[in-house]
This record gives sequence, C-alpha cells and structure tokens, in this order.
Amino acid sequence: MNMDFSMIIWLIIILMMIQPALKRKMMEQARLRLMHKIEKQRQSRVILLVHRQETMSFLGFPLLRYIDINDSEEVIRAIRLTDPDVPIDLLLHTPGGLVLASLQIAHAIKRHPAKVTVFIPHYAMSGGTLIALAADEIVMDENAVLGPVDPQIGQYPAVSVLNVLEQKDKNRIDDQTLITADISRKAIRQVKAEVFELLRPKYEQEKAEELAELLSKGHWTHDHPITFEDAKKLGLHVSSDMPTEFYQLMNLFPQPVRFQPSVQYIPEPHRAPRRMRD
Repeated sequence: MNMDFSMIIWLIIILMMIQPALKRKMMEQARLRLMHKIEKQRQSRVILLVHRQETMSFLGFPLLRYIDINDSEEVIRAIRLTDPDVPIDLLLHTPGGLVLASLQIAHAIKRHPAKVTVFIPHYAMSGGTLIALAADEIVMDENAVLGPVDPQIGQYPAVSVLNVLEQKDKNRIDDQTLITADISRKAIRQVKAEVFELLRPKYEQEKAEELAELLSKGHWTHDHPITFEDAKKLGLHVSSDMPTEFYQLMNLFPQPVRFQPSVQYIPEPHRAPRRMRD
C-alpha cells in the first residue's frame, strides 16, 4: 500500500514537471497552425517578433525580454528563406532593444523587394518602432502605440546629456561628462541618419528629414506613446485594418500566470441588448 502511494506521488510530481513543457508545445503548435492559415489567406510569409515578460519557474523573478542579436539572426534568416516576390507580414510586440539588432532587421526588411507590412496589436516601442519605419505599411490597433527612437547612453537620453553639458560651467566639466557628451552627439547623428535612410524610399526627402529629426532627437521622453492618431498626424503610413487572426496570434502568447490576476473579465464579445419593441 505504501509502495502504491509512493508511486502515485512520484507520478504526480513527474506530471507537474512535464506539464509546462507540454503546454508550451501545444501553444507552439497552435501558433504554427494559425500562421499557416494566415500565410495561405494572404499569400505571404508570416514572421513573429513577440516579447512577453517571462517568470522563472522556481524563484519567480521577472525577466524582461527585448530585441537582441539572436532575434535579428532569426528574422534575417526567415527573410532570406522568403522568395523576393513573396510579401512579408511581421507581427511586432516589443518594448524595443539593441539598436544594432533593430537596425539589422530594419535594413533586411527594407531590402526585401515585395511588400512588407508590420502589424502592431499593442505596442512596438524604441527599436520596435525603428523596425516598423522600414516597412511599406504599418497596421496598428487604434489603441496601439509606437515610440521615439532617440538613443540612450547608459541610463540617460543622449539629448539630455548634451543639454546638461550646455548648462554647465565649461571650466568645471569633468572628463567623463565630456566623453559621454561626445558619444551622445555621435549617437544622435547616427540614429537620425539611419531613420532618414529607412524612410527615404517611401517619403519625400523633406518629410523624411522632418520625421527623422522628430523621432531621433529627444522631442519627447523615450517612453512617450505615439498613438495611432499621432502617427497619422505625423504623416506616417499607418492604417487600422488589423485582421482578426493577428489578435488571435497574440492570444497564443499568454503572459505568465499570476497567483492573483490583476485584470479579469468574461472572455467573450459583449453586445448591447436589443431594445424592446412596443
């Protein structure tokens, strides 16, 4: 009897250990099926670049994901495997990341001969915006946001470093500040030039210069949300014609389960009741 009970305990432990892996595999298969469906409908290559906050299964510390070199390698590989005449649909959901990796993806998108459409159901900030600017069309949910692409030097915006330098007594500026200011000046110039090059084929030169200046030179804080309406006013090529399937894809990237959910609702459409007729 004790042996049977011990076996049951071990079976429960084993099932608890493999259950997360099985769940991830099922989610991955569901995503692949939906991606195949979208590709068939739109005759395109679907690429996902989605960063969710992950939680370590044991310690529970949050791990924030962002665009890195591994991402750029995988996205560029997917683009390389796509025929030149096949459109690309890129789903973006990211807080941003490395400028180098973001620019690699952006330039690969720009070089693809067929149309590239970026879909943003929720947000694509910083490096995500940099990638979106390279696309032929940006499709945003009406509540989704982009963000400025001004460079950050360590924990400070590059433009703020330069502003502080101008306000200081030049005789009392230390070498470290001067070096940081020199790097900041170069970073702003480089990012502005990159944004201009990404925009130039799709916009008139004057408009491309205006957008590059606005987005890269610290007119807003780095986390400032550029809404769908803002993007239209700026003159970016955006639309809100988001296919339902891209929302369904995002549902297949669930956030880690919390002990107590902070948002809760009945997950079904909720329509107003029909008025009673006299």
